[in-house]
Amino acid sequence: MTQVKIFADSISDVPESWMEEYDIGIIPLYVVFSGKAYKDRHEITTDDIYRRVDETGELPHTTAPSPADFISAFTPYIDKGDTIVFISMSSKLSSTYQNALIAADDFPAGSIFVVDSLNVSGGIALLARKAAEAVREGKTAEQVVTMLEELRERVEIEVLVDSLDYLHRGGRVSNVQHMLGSLLKIRPVLRIKEGMVISADKYRGKKEKAVERMLHHFTENIHKVDRELIIVAQTLAERAADYIKSTLLEKTDTKEVAIIEGGCAISCHCGPRTVAIMYLRRPGCQMYA
Repeated sequence: MTQVKIFADSISDVPESWMEEYDIGIIPLYVVFSGKAYKDRHEITTDDIYRRVDETGELPHTTAPSPADFISAFTPYIDKGDTIVFISMSSKLSSTYQNALIAADDFPAGSIFVVDSLNVSGGIALLARKAAEAVREGKTAEQVVTMLEELRERVEIEVLVDSLDYLHRGGRVSNVQHMLGSLLKIRPVLRIKEGMVISADKYRGKKEKAVERMLHHFTENIHKVDRELIIVAQTLAERAADYIKSTLLEKTDTKEVAIIEGGCAISCHCGPRTVAIMYLRRPGCQMYA
């Protein structure tokens, strides 16, 4: 009997427990330091990134898996007759999606479906989890793809960055903005819009106050949120993530709040002590103007 195998890339930050429980495969991206590429999760960790940035002042960048990487990962499953659904990070941020399509052309038509998530991090993890649950329910690959193409339009991500340091080092914040932001303790909020990361808001003051403001806005709009599953991603921000989770479980009727560790994507671009909320909007609802 043909099985449907769900894959995502490592920028999805799918936790290992989900990989095992839901049989989700992960294709690693590469993290590049000083011209040398390391396989995400296999040859480098977020702790390694922070340590090397502190030691060298150099900020790494990520590169997409090659078509050969995809072919190597997909072949064992296609050889045993499985069908694959690969959920890619946003095609507007990486060539991962395009490289997966190139690899899929090496296999029989209809054996590999490549879906552009238009998302990153936990936004992809949420879609991968939903896809794996649909497979368990007996959905075909085609049905899973249709579902994902509808759900991706409703994924929301709100990322609270602790400082402007990494955004400055990555060239996304000018020297003046960095200086003023540091003096005023400005903490930017990043969101995803049409597959692109945008700066959407700014909070001033202590981290705890910024978390409270983000959480207050979220709970005020909880009626617009699909409360089956909410993801809280963190990188060296365990206390803030635990606080958000406990508050949501106590003050809303959310069924599950999952904390995941932000991997190399968040680490390279946002830096340590970042915390984020990822979720699905209810159909027909808008969280932001």
